[in-house]
This record gives sequence, structure tokens and C-alpha cells, in this order.
Amino acid sequence: MYLSYWERKSWFSNIDFTIVGSGIVGLNCALELRRKHPKARILVLEKGKLPQGASTKNAGFACFGSISEILSDLKTHSEQEVLQLVQDRFNGIQSLRSLLGDNAIGYQNNGGHELFLNQDIELYERCFSELKFVNELLQPVFNNDGFKVVPDRFNFKGINKNYISQVFEGQIDTGKMMHSLVQLAQQNGITILNSTHVQSFEDTGTEVMVKTDELQFVTKKLLIATNGFAAQLLSENVKPARAQVLVTKPIKNLHITGTFHLEEGYYYFRNIDNRILLGGGRNLDFKTEETAEFGNTKLVENKLKQLLETVILPEQPFEIDYSWSGIMGVGQLKKPIVKQISDNVACGVRLGGMGIAVGSTIGKNLAGLVG
Repeated sequence: MYLSYWERKSWFSNIDFTIVGSGIVGLNCALELRRKHPKARILVLEKGKLPQGASTKNAGFACFGSISEILSDLKTHSEQEVLQLVQDRFNGIQSLRSLLGDNAIGYQNNGGHELFLNQDIELYERCFSELKFVNELLQPVFNNDGFKVVPDRFNFKGINKNYISQVFEGQIDTGKMMHSLVQLAQQNGITILNSTHVQSFEDTGTEVMVKTDELQFVTKKLLIATNGFAAQLLSENVKPARAQVLVTKPIKNLHITGTFHLEEGYYYFRNIDNRILLGGGRNLDFKTEETAEFGNTKLVENKLKQLLETVILPEQPFEIDYSWSGIMGVGQLKKPIVKQISDNVACGVRLGGMGIAVGSTIGKNLAGLVG
């Protein structure tokens, strides 16, 4: 790419901080750096036309983990680690709401409900029996019982007559949230360049040489916030995980409100604009879904449609409007990776499908490593 003198001078010279990824983590990192360094030159690079991975493609759940997810996490994490994970999610959601305001992100608190299919009676009984223990464990986070047994009031089919609901779970409008975040960053003098793919970098000890698909430039500090695409730049324990989603056309007199989880969180759905948004199915074929390529598969699409037809909207005609996918960053542990890579490079990745909940605090923590 042949840059003019003006382009080099205005966009790619004397850069103090360069952030790779313009999602929730990247923009919160940029805003925190601006707060700490009012006069710094801050550049955000995004390989997509919009924030690429999951920040604009998620289901919009402001969640802390369903009860079966919490119990599953306790098999691989200590009680203290799980408590801290939930605390971080709670703090992150409050931080996002405080930063942008509930109206700007379309926040609603309609509760989050875990449904149990009739064939999952053993899972329901285990969750029910552990309800008191989990509420006591998470008492420091919510200062109340986070989980309650609630009767089904939306006439779903093929499920246990009771949900186990997370009282404090909310939902947001993902598009509104990211649009507001981008606007706030721009208002704070942060430069965002889309369609700019970072291919490699080199920390020389005094600065970082950044190579994109079209140009090279130098920055004092480099912060990597690419989450599901982290393996393309880093050797960290994070893998991509594709999440497929579909949304119905508007449904007249849709009475379903709230966020809903099935099968330990591998399926999830909610209401939005008189539609049902439904996602998940990664557990049907983990290997195929361990990819950084966008796309949808018939295996998952058919399963999602089956859930709509048999469980969610069994007596309601509906049509699928469109479908899409997002790329999450996951690993063996749920704890995000926020660390220094070298003298002038740091990363904040592996959000484990909880970007809305933890993205804002991970972004702030990432900024703290270099600023």
C-alpha cells in the first residue's frame, strides 16, 4: 500500500498504543488508556468491516452462568475460582451498564431461565438438590439467592414443569451496545481503522513493529484483544469456537420474554423485537466447530429448528429470517488470559463465551498492564 505523506503522518506516526481488535475488550481497553493518558495517540485496528469475532454476533445475554454451568465448572475449578468467575461477570456487566447506560445498550432484567428437557430429569434433580449449596456459594456476589425454582409460564413442550431461574440475569441489544461503544471511543479521540488485518508483530525492546496485510508501522505498545482469533498471533492456550445463531421473522403476539438456557448452556434463546433468537449446538460436533471460519452447518441448523418446532414454539407457526455465526475464544479453563507477552506487548483473550459479562473489565485490566 502506497501511503501519502499525509496518511503516514496523520494515522501511522508517533503511535503510543495500538490495539488489535475493536470488540468489547479492545474498545474498553482503548477508553481506559484514554482516561489514563489524555494526550496519547491511540489506534485500534480491526480486520473486519465491523467488530469481527463475537462482539456484534452474540446472543446478547448479560449472564453469569446457569446453575448446570456452575455445577459443571465446579468439576474443573475450585469453589473459590468459580466464585471469582461469577463475581467478575457480575462486576463486568455493572461496568458496561455504568459506562454506556441501560438505554444505550437496551438492557432489560427479565431473568434467565434454565429449562430441562423431560429426558434430562437426572440433570434437573442434581441441580435442584444443589440449589441451596450454589446459592450459599454465590451469596457474596448477589447478596441474595441468585437461583430460584420457577414454574413454566410460557407453555414450552417436552420440559420439566419447573425452571431453575437466575433472578439477576439480563439481556441487551448487542448492536446498540457496540454502536454506542464505537461512538464513545471516537468521541474520545480514539482512531479505529476497519478492514486492517494484523499479520505479525515484533517487539524490538523499545517499540513494536506491526505488519498488516497492506503496510508496516511502529507503535510504542501493542495490545492484542482478538479473543477467538488469538491463535493467529499468539501461542496461548486459547482455541476458536464457532457459535451458530438464527432468528425468526417477527411473530405476532409473542409472549415469551427473558433469556433461556438448555443442556448445560449449549443451547440458548431469547426474545428480541417480537422474534425468537436461538443459538448453540456446538456440542453436536466439537471438532468441526473448533474453527475461526464463519459459517453455518446443516447439522446445527436442523437441531435449532427442531428445538423451535418441538420445545419453544410447538403450536406457533414461524419462519426463519436469517442465520449467522460468531467466533468465541475458549480453553480448558474458564479464566480469561490477561498477561504481558513481552516488554511492550500484552493480551486479553479467552473470554469463554462471556464477552458481554467480562469484556469491559478485561479491557480495563489489559490497559493496566501497559499504562
